[in-house]
Amino acid sequence: MTITTTPLNPHFGVAVEGVALSDVSTGEGYPEIRALFEEHSALLFRRQEITDAQHMALATLFGPIEDRKADERKPGQAFEIPKVSNVKDDGSTTAEMDHHTLHLKANFLWHCDSTFMPQPALTNLLIARVVTETGGATELASTRAGWAAMPEALKKRIRGRGVWHAYRHSRAKISPELAAQAMFNKWPDQHWNAIWTNPVNGREALYLASHSFKVDGYDEAESQALIDEMIGFCTRPEYVYSHQWQVGDVLIWDQRAVLHRGTPWPYDKPRTLSSICVSARPVDGLDALARIGETA
Repeated sequence: MTITTTPLNPHFGVAVEGVALSDVSTGEGYPEIRALFEEHSALLFRRQEITDAQHMALATLFGPIEDRKADERKPGQAFEIPKVSNVKDDGSTTAEMDHHTLHLKANFLWHCDSTFMPQPALTNLLIARVVTETGGATELASTRAGWAAMPEALKKRIRGRGVWHAYRHSRAKISPELAAQAMFNKWPDQHWNAIWTNPVNGREALYLASHSFKVDGYDEAESQALIDEMIGFCTRPEYVYSHQWQVGDVLIWDQRAVLHRGTPWPYDKPRTLSSICVSARPVDGLDALARIGETA
C-alpha cells in the first residue's frame, strides 16, 4: 500500500488515501493506520467497499468489540453490527417524537461513546450505508487540541479531578421518559480521570461527554457549568471537522481525544450508518484513566 494523507482540520484528522480497508490485516496496512490514529486522532477513508464481515475484522484489529446487548441475546444468538438508523424493520422510518428518534437526537449532543460503561470505547469505526441529500453530518472536535490551547486557569479547575458519567444523564437532556428506559440504566455510574493521556505519545486530552454530570469537588450545578464551559472551548469552530457523508465513507476516531455529534436530517428520509465501537484496554491507557488525581 502507498498511503497518502490530507488534513481534515489544521489541528487534527486526516483523509487517508491508497488504502482498501477490506484488505487491511495485522501485517498489512494496520500498523500504518494505527500510527496515523495515534498521531492524528481521526481518520477518513472515502468511498470504501467493505462488507459487514470485513467491518468486524477491521474493528477487531483495534481491540475487543464492544457488545452493549450481550445480556439481552438468547444463547447462540449472534452479535449484530449496531446501526445508527431511523429505518424500521418494515423499511419505514421512525416518527420524529418516537423514542428511537429521540435517542438519535441525543447523539446531537457532544459526546464520547461509552464513557458510562465499565470499559469505555477506544474508537468507533463508522460506515455510511444509506445517506440523505441534506443534513445528517457527523462532526468531530479535538479535545487534545482544545486542552492544549485552554488557559491554564481553566485547566486548573479540573486537572487531577475525577468525573462521573451516566448514560441516562445525556438522554434526560432530551426526554425524562427516554432516560428512564432500562437500556440507559444498565451500568452503574462510572468515575474517570478528567484527562486521558495517550500512552504512545504522552499527549493529554480532556475526557468529558454529554454523559458527564459531576466533577469531584463541585456540586452538580457547578459541575455542569464547568463541563459545559470546557466542552464549549473544545468545540470552537477551529477545533471541529464536519463530515458530509457519501455511501462507503468510513470514519475512525480516537474516543480518548475526540468528541463527536450527529446533526439533524429530514426524519422521513432513511439514513443508516454501521457503527462498531472497540473497547479500550490497559495498553490504551485505561488503567491510568481510572487512577483519579493523575494526569500522566
